[in-house]
Amino acid sequence: MTRRRWIADTWSPQSGHPTHAALTGEQAEHLARVLRAQPGQIFDVVANGFLQRAEVTAVSEKEVAFTLHEELEADAALPIHLLLAVFKFDHFEWAIEKATELGVARITPILARRTEKHLALAAPKRAERWRRIALEAAKQSRRRDVPEIAEPAALATAVGGETATLRILLSETEQALTLAASLGDGAKILRPTHRSATPASNDRSPGTPGAAMDGAPVQLFRSGQETTLALAIGPEGGWTAEEMALFTQHNWTHVTLGPRILRAETAAIAAIAIAGALLPTNN
Repeated sequence: MTRRRWIADTWSPQSGHPTHAALTGEQAEHLARVLRAQPGQIFDVVANGFLQRAEVTAVSEKEVAFTLHEELEADAALPIHLLLAVFKFDHFEWAIEKATELGVARITPILARRTEKHLALAAPKRAERWRRIALEAAKQSRRRDVPEIAEPAALATAVGGETATLRILLSETEQALTLAASLGDGAKILRPTHRSATPASNDRSPGTPGAAMDGAPVQLFRSGQETTLALAIGPEGGWTAEEMALFTQHNWTHVTLGPRILRAETAAIAAIAIAGALLPTNN
C-alpha cells in the first residue's frame, strides 16, 4: 500500500538531510483530526527537498512532529521554466495546477500587452493563492518539491532576465518548426543540471519566489537547481508584433504545436507534456 506523502512546514537542521520535521496549520489539523494520526505511524515526508521515510513522534491539532529516517527515491522536477501570460484566473489557476502535476520547476506569470487590464492589476494580489494551489498540487501528485511561483512580471523584464539554455516561444505565426522538432535539436546541447545537496536559503521576504506561506518555509529547491528550458505561452489574443520582436531579440525560438488554435491553458499543458517526454532529466 502506498504511504501518504506530506510536505513539511518546518524541519531541522536547516542544511543537508533533515532529521526532524513537522506539519503545522491546516496540514497538522487534517492529519490529527481527520486521519487520527498516532505516534509510531510511518509516512513519507518531503523536507528541504529530500523525500524521507518519517515516523510520527507527537500529535496535536497545531503540530505533528516526525523523526526522519532514510532518504527515498523520487523523480526530479522537469527542468522547465514556464512563462505563462496571465488570462482568466479560473483557467490560469487550472493551468498552474496541471503544470505542477506535470513537474515544471518554475512558473512566472507574465503581464503581456493583451492581458486584460483588470487581470493585470489584480495579479499581484493572487500570487500567494497561486503558490498555495501549486503546493496542494505538488502534494496530490506526490512531487518531492514545490514549483517556484514568481511574482507577476512585465514581459520585457522576464524575457531580458531569462537564463535558460533553450528558450522556446509558442507562436501562432510559426507554421513549420514544431516544438518536438525544436526540442529534438535543442536536447543535443542540454545536459542535466547538477543539484547540490546544500539547500537553498529560506531567508526570503514575503511575496518573493519561495517565500514562506503562513510563516512556514515551503521553498524546497536545492542550491544549484536550474532550468534548462524556458517555455513562453501567450495570452488570449496572442502576442503582439512588438512582443514577438522582443522574443526574437533575446534569442527565443518560435515554434508551433500544430494547425489548431488552442486555448492558452491547453497549449501550456500540451507543450509541457511534449517537453517532458523529450528533455534530459536529472534525478
